[in-house]
Amino acid sequence: MPQQFKNIPASFKASPQPLSSRRGAQALKLFIKLAVTAVCLWYVSKKIDWALTWQLLTQSNKWWLLAAVVLFILSKIVSSVRLNIFFKSIGVHLSDISNLKLYWLGMFYNLFLPGGIGGDAYKVILLNRNKKQSVKLLSASVLLDRVSGVVGLAILAAIYFALISAQKSYSTSLLAAIIPALVVYYFFIKKIFPSFISAFTTTLLLGLLVQALQVLCAYCIMASIPIAIGITEHQSAYIFIFLLSSIVAILPFTIGGLGAREVVFLWGSNLFFLDKQQSIYISILFYLITVLVSFAGVRWVYKKPIPTNV
Repeated sequence: MPQQFKNIPASFKASPQPLSSRRGAQALKLFIKLAVTAVCLWYVSKKIDWALTWQLLTQSNKWWLLAAVVLFILSKIVSSVRLNIFFKSIGVHLSDISNLKLYWLGMFYNLFLPGGIGGDAYKVILLNRNKKQSVKLLSASVLLDRVSGVVGLAILAAIYFALISAQKSYSTSLLAAIIPALVVYYFFIKKIFPSFISAFTTTLLLGLLVQALQVLCAYCIMASIPIAIGITEHQSAYIFIFLLSSIVAILPFTIGGLGAREVVFLWGSNLFFLDKQQSIYISILFYLITVLVSFAGVRWVYKKPIPTNV
């Protein structure tokens, strides 16, 4: 067992359930995720030509894919800065480098250990032990970090929907609802999580920046498709589907969003009369980039991401 999982705080160990029951629950959770992922991929496989998708992958422009990887990495760096702001709001002070290491390790655990202690829980465990901060406030930090990402996705999705919708009155109403929704969100944070209200504006803007960088990543993935069959039209529709798939991928029902994201792209391609193969290409490439970047966090599995008791 890695050193990081030793001496887990009592608040995480204490449970009225026997150890065998907890392990059984974790095993069931993993089985459900694997089953849902498998069903989603099976469904997608019946609708597309995987050989053609593979052909698109092998003939893609590697420079555009490299740009996509760089943009995705930048989005994760910005995301780690956002999380560190939440931590500082409750008196947990980490250097930017230590926080980035911890964030990257969390990405690795979230993607590669879906049935055990996830990355978010690990951050709470480690900081509770090293920084002596309450589990409640640390959990609120990582929760709000996730929520701010969803808010950014929702805002951009509303904007892109307005770009592609034929129902202008409906899309205009949706755009007009952004400001009132943000006001409600602000007062919700102020009422329920007052410790974080000072970071509201900064984290909101960083959340938008994170999602904007990932949208640019998706544009680069589209640009990497061979020129002869490249995506030159309906790019806004592809991006709208990408944003919706990112929201769905957050739900803890599949392995890292695999399968669920592809189903959303397939559904969206039917709804907006887009090319199914290209839609799945975008989805798979984004997932592969996520896996590649997240795997870098394996370095910190057996090496402490932050100094002990510092």
